[in-house]
Amino acid sequence: MNDLTPEQISSLGSQALLITLLITTILGAIMQKTSFCTLGAVSDGILMEDWSRMRQWCLAIGIAILGVALMSHLGWIDVSKSFYTGNRVLYLSTVIGSTLFGIGMVLASGCGSKTLVRIGGGNLKSIVVFIVLGLVAYMTMRGFLGIMKANTIDKVSLSLSTNQDLPSILSASFGIAKENLRSILALIIGGVFIGFALLKKSFWSSENLLAGIGVGVAITAIWWVSGRYAHLTEDPNTLQEAFLVTNSGRMESLSFVAPYAFALDWMMFTSDKSKVLTIGIVAVIGMILGSAISSILSKNFRWESFRGVEDTANHLVGAALMGFGGVTAVGCTIGQGLSGLSTLALNSFIAFPGFILGAYIGLQYLQWRLSPKPC
Repeated sequence: MNDLTPEQISSLGSQALLITLLITTILGAIMQKTSFCTLGAVSDGILMEDWSRMRQWCLAIGIAILGVALMSHLGWIDVSKSFYTGNRVLYLSTVIGSTLFGIGMVLASGCGSKTLVRIGGGNLKSIVVFIVLGLVAYMTMRGFLGIMKANTIDKVSLSLSTNQDLPSILSASFGIAKENLRSILALIIGGVFIGFALLKKSFWSSENLLAGIGVGVAITAIWWVSGRYAHLTEDPNTLQEAFLVTNSGRMESLSFVAPYAFALDWMMFTSDKSKVLTIGIVAVIGMILGSAISSILSKNFRWESFRGVEDTANHLVGAALMGFGGVTAVGCTIGQGLSGLSTLALNSFIAFPGFILGAYIGLQYLQWRLSPKPC
């Protein structure tokens, strides 16, 4: 791809966006049909002792881990070039951010991906969540919240001499080549996630399998789009390596916090030629579109609005917590909790229990609010 003309490079970027739109439209439809939801995964387990949706999530994680490892083994992608595997481990920011995100997704009735699915199903509350989450995320990336974060919790970090994915960290200690170790760890860790998902025969329904496999394959597919299909080893314009149509300029997969902010930015300043469509922005559009198609065809589309002042306040606070928490944790339950984990990044393993802890705190708060008060 080094000999491509500027017109061919532009065309390649457009094709990557169209592929992303197709993948995420299918993904949005799958999530709408199967009720795939990371909040539901935690709440069902805690409140009803039903772990089916947690098994969906774990199956998706296992599939994504194996998919990334396979593509890395084949030389299709370089995991060290991904958004999640830098050498700086922001462990305090990750713990705080993921916990706040978990609380926020309870108050806002779902994480970033679920919000898009709910918008496609006619939920007007989720449109408000989308706007607030995106604005707070932007303030955390480039505004006063970002300055505060950078000067406080972000300073508590660990800088490694290698990338922070487990194969890079452990390869020297085990005396095993990094890519060989990646395959081994992927089989072990991915196998554990898949094994937990498939342990119960009752989980083996077409809907559960579609949810877990569909989401895992979608995460893997977007890694392929950004890391191989739209990757230039040398951009003829800059003579630098380039990952086309990504906001970070690095290899990316799905995440639904920062792309909210970029989507709002693109919609508000479309006439500015520097504001271009990216994989993240198109993924937001595709998720809503796929959910809308699925909900209309299944006759589940219905308008829904706030029930009252407290419901409105919960969603506003929840959206703000997700916007700040998701950026602070460098990803949401889909970003760190799936895309990041698929690279075996250390930060993602720190974030995963943080999301669950935050959701638990949020659920306990709502139960307390709903419990009868003594006279």
